[in-house]
Amino acid sequence: MKFKLIFSTVLFISTSIFSQENQLRTDSLAVEKEKKLSLNIDIVSRYLWRGQCWGGDYIAVQPTIEYAITPKLTIGFWGTTNFKNEYSYADGTTYKGYQEIDLYATYQLNDFLQFQLWDYYWPSVSKVEGVDNNFFNYGKDGVKTVDAIFYFDFSEGYKYPFNATISTLVAGNDFRYDRNGENAKQNFTTYLELGYTFMLFEKSSKKALREIELDPLIGVVLNNKAGYYSYADYDNVSFCNIGIKATKEIDLGKGITMPLSINYVYNAAKQNTEAFGKNFLVASVSFSY
Repeated sequence: MKFKLIFSTVLFISTSIFSQENQLRTDSLAVEKEKKLSLNIDIVSRYLWRGQCWGGDYIAVQPTIEYAITPKLTIGFWGTTNFKNEYSYADGTTYKGYQEIDLYATYQLNDFLQFQLWDYYWPSVSKVEGVDNNFFNYGKDGVKTVDAIFYFDFSEGYKYPFNATISTLVAGNDFRYDRNGENAKQNFTTYLELGYTFMLFEKSSKKALREIELDPLIGVVLNNKAGYYSYADYDNVSFCNIGIKATKEIDLGKGITMPLSINYVYNAAKQNTEAFGKNFLVASVSFSY
């Protein structure tokens, strides 16, 4: 009788453990499957990148498609367009419309450090003399750049939720010239950014106010001698991207979220900010799956 009781107990515990492990494995596979493909579309009041205004004061649509090859390795596509061929300002200045198509890969080195490789492609919307829109042209007349990025993120699970970006252009149209406009050399333009994350009203009884994320940041270009950052200082260290962003994420159900954000950016460059000014307010709504 005692043997039967022990056998039954062991069998029950073993079955329970097996069931739990099987359930955990099933849940893990389900989560992994859900994270394989991510879709996102942003609608922004204007396209602003590191304090650089591209496409003027016009609404832009920016889709993102990501696919996780492994839990650490992800590839993706990002694009933006303002659906304009050209646009004019009150002073009569005319600008070409802006479009961009980027391919990228990210690799998670550890829980706080990620390496990213971006291939920027920004073809002109119409033919421009001296500009070659060939997708594979990384030369002086091309519209391609490769950006190598180390991204540090301590926003989750750490005492101080800051993040940092080290970005260097390693290939493509990022050339500096001598005083005679000759002897082109790769400039390796480098940009640094430091940000922090605040979570407001985490325990608020009002759902609309709960968990609003506040992200201040400061971004600086160290060596802009190639003039890749058009609206920044060319010969000096340039604090072109100082801002603060507020984001509220709304859960729409069925795996769809809708982040809403408003972003204020100040470009502190001393020169080359005349075209669009120094102060920018950008609102955006996103749909993520």
